[in-house]
Amino acid sequence: MFIKALVVGDVQTNCYIVSAYDSGECVVIDPGDYADYILSEVEKNGYFVAAVLLTHGHFDHILAVSDIREKTGCKVYAYEGERELLIEPKLNVSVAHRMVVSETADVYCRDGDIINEAGLSFEVIATPGHTIGSVCYYVKDEAVLFSGDTLFEMSVGRTDLPTGNTAMLIRSIKEKLFALPDNVDVYPGHGPATGIGFEKKNNMFV
Repeated sequence: MFIKALVVGDVQTNCYIVSAYDSGECVVIDPGDYADYILSEVEKNGYFVAAVLLTHGHFDHILAVSDIREKTGCKVYAYEGERELLIEPKLNVSVAHRMVVSETADVYCRDGDIINEAGLSFEVIATPGHTIGSVCYYVKDEAVLFSGDTLFEMSVGRTDLPTGNTAMLIRSIKEKLFALPDNVDVYPGHGPATGIGFEKKNNMFV
C-alpha cells in the first residue's frame, strides 16, 4: 500500500495520497490547501486522482477540493452528516480565518459503507465528536486507519468548534476505534502517525 503524507496549509494539515501499489490511480484524503503541490506529488509518484475522501468539513481539510476536482474530474466523498458544515462558512470555521469556503461532495456516505477506489477498500467509520459528521477511513486488509481530527498521537480532536461534542468524541474513540486490532496504524489529520495499540495504553484523554 502506497501512502504519501503531505503537510499543507496554515494549520499544518496532513493530506494523504493513497493507493494500492498495482494501481495507476490514487485517492487524496483531506486536501487542505496547495492543490498544485498535491497534484505535482501525485504525478511525481505516477498516479492519477480517482477520488478525494474527506474526514470532515473544516476549512483546513477542504481548501484544495474544488481545484483538484476541477483539474482531475475526480469524485469527492464525505459523510452524509457533514453536508451542512461543508457548505456553511461559519460552521466550517473559514469565516473565522477571514475567508469564505463552501464545498459539496459528489457522494455522501453512511456509516459502514465501503468505498472501492484506487485498488483499495475504505470502510467508512462514523466518529462524531470533533464535528457531527466526522468519519475515519479503515483499510482492513492493510491494517491502516485514517483518523482525521478524531484521534491523534496521545491526543484527541478539539470539540469547541461548531457541532463538536466531547462526550461523543470519547465514545467514538472508545467504541469504534479502540475496537479495532492493536496492530492498526493510524494516520491522523495533524501530527505524526501512531497506532491503535499504542493509543489504548498511552492516550490520557480517552
